[in-house]
Amino acid sequence: MYPKSIRTVPILLMVAAACGTRPAPLAEASLGGGGTGASNLVPVRDSLVAEMVEAAGVAAPFLQATLSTRLMGAVTTVLVHEGDRVRAGQVLVRLDTRDLQAKGEQAQAGLRAAEAEAAEAQRYAVRIRALYADSAAPRAMLDAAETGLARAQAGLAQARGADNELAAVAHYGELRAPFAGVVTRRWVDPGAFAAPGAPLITMEDAARLRVSVTTTPLLARTLHAGTMLEARIEDLPAIALVEGVVPVQGGGLYTVNAIVRDADGRFASGGAARLLLPSGSRLALLVPRAAIARQGDLTGVWAWQGERAELRWVRLGAERGDLVEVLSGLRSDEMIVLPRITEGN
Repeated sequence: MYPKSIRTVPILLMVAAACGTRPAPLAEASLGGGGTGASNLVPVRDSLVAEMVEAAGVAAPFLQATLSTRLMGAVTTVLVHEGDRVRAGQVLVRLDTRDLQAKGEQAQAGLRAAEAEAAEAQRYAVRIRALYADSAAPRAMLDAAETGLARAQAGLAQARGADNELAAVAHYGELRAPFAGVVTRRWVDPGAFAAPGAPLITMEDAARLRVSVTTTPLLARTLHAGTMLEARIEDLPAIALVEGVVPVQGGGLYTVNAIVRDADGRFASGGAARLLLPSGSRLALLVPRAAIARQGDLTGVWAWQGERAELRWVRLGAERGDLVEVLSGLRSDEMIVLPRITEGN
């Protein structure tokens, strides 16, 4: 048994509809050339349709991030508001980093001192090596020079590491957008105190949406990365590209992740979504939507009976493009009347 959020929907695979010979072929319907009462006869035949299972989920943003800092300090500037579109790398928030600037100056001074000490130790070691080679300096003096050089080089590496670390921490004084997207929440205002890990800005990339649904292993085994599926987001039709199919921890079910492109913002981020998953095929009667006659809540078609047309009430199923499935009231190989489209209509 499928989860409660799943139900069956038929989708058209192939339409096997040929055109009649009287009074006019269907292909001429778009040409006009007849009076208002002119019409076409269309044979109704079984067509192969795919049986689809509808799985419900949520259309979440493909990328979403809540930005924070490693620093502790006051917020000086917030450059964005909710709903603002930002580009990747754009500065969103600035913090007070004057204490880091002071520490940076100290680190730079220490680095320059370590460089000078290492350079001096290098020159001294070169002189002692030459003297030792001429037997003018003892081995102990050479060892001391080499030890001093190694110590100076280690001090230089340590100073450089401290300077790089401080520069990396200072980078958190400006929060930049990690990707292009939309600001969905502004957590702070200028003057607020920022603590390490506290949220400052939340943003998302809604140009792509990820629809995640849960289904059975039987349906999941027919899907793979790159499979195209029909989808609906808040009752709007969409095309989804399967990103991956993975088993749910605990077994028995699979998660299907599919991507829907939404560069024009047509779909609602976080809206209810459904994926149509193929589950086999069957035969069905499909008729042109233009052949459907409506009277209030009743639906019917004009069935051709020898020399005249008779209104036949039918029960309809799903609409697929210009075709509608007839569930009852009509038999295969019967002829129905399709009104001719006249010029100007």
